[in-house]
Amino acid sequence: MVSGGMACVKYLLFLFNLIFAITGIVFISVGAVILIAYRGYSNFVDIWMFAVPVLMIIVGVVVFITSFFGCCGAVKENHCMIITFSVLLLLIFALELGAGISGYLMRSKVSSMLEKCMNDTLVSYKNRPDFRQSWDIMQHDLQCCGVHSPQDWARAGFTGNTLPNSCCTEIAANNPTCDTNDIKSNTEGCKAQLQKKIEENALILGGVGIGVALIQLIGVIFACCLARSIRREYETVETTAH
Repeated sequence: MVSGGMACVKYLLFLFNLIFAITGIVFISVGAVILIAYRGYSNFVDIWMFAVPVLMIIVGVVVFITSFFGCCGAVKENHCMIITFSVLLLLIFALELGAGISGYLMRSKVSSMLEKCMNDTLVSYKNRPDFRQSWDIMQHDLQCCGVHSPQDWARAGFTGNTLPNSCCTEIAANNPTCDTNDIKSNTEGCKAQLQKKIEENALILGGVGIGVALIQLIGVIFACCLARSIRREYETVETTAH
């Protein structure tokens, strides 16, 4: 059994792993929430936008499982389990750092991606029910209209001042249409709104990933110290026995 300062490390490592398990749940939750948010705008973003939140969910699951090895290894003072925990922790550290950096770097590609996807889907609004549904959901949720302004809808076949009904926050019962003269119509374009939303999510992913990854280095240090202490005591016991 470890003693002295290593006993303190043992209990600190156990406490660290309880917190570690909670961070795993946080990772899964944050990744899932952002993934669900992106699914609502799947026609406006490229497939690679889903990679980072999916990676975060995978990391969260691995983190939760890894915390089991850390807790059991610390309580039972099992050298093999603690080494396994340390290796898994270093792997998770690399994944989290990668997710964090990717989440931050993808902010630079958001503007051009949205410009292309939104313009491509806008012109097919009347012909593609899936595009129409995505635009209606986005314009309703973000209270916006068109790519840059309501005038963009002229390219989709809306003549005169008419707009999709989702461009208006409220439709009158006696006149169930929306146009640019309606005081309830949204005037701000959707690209700026959606870009802001995605960039905020990217910062959250980046901040959580890099922040937790750096904190986990403390766990690796604790685990290595405890493993070395247990190994030394095993060797001392074996030497005494001989």
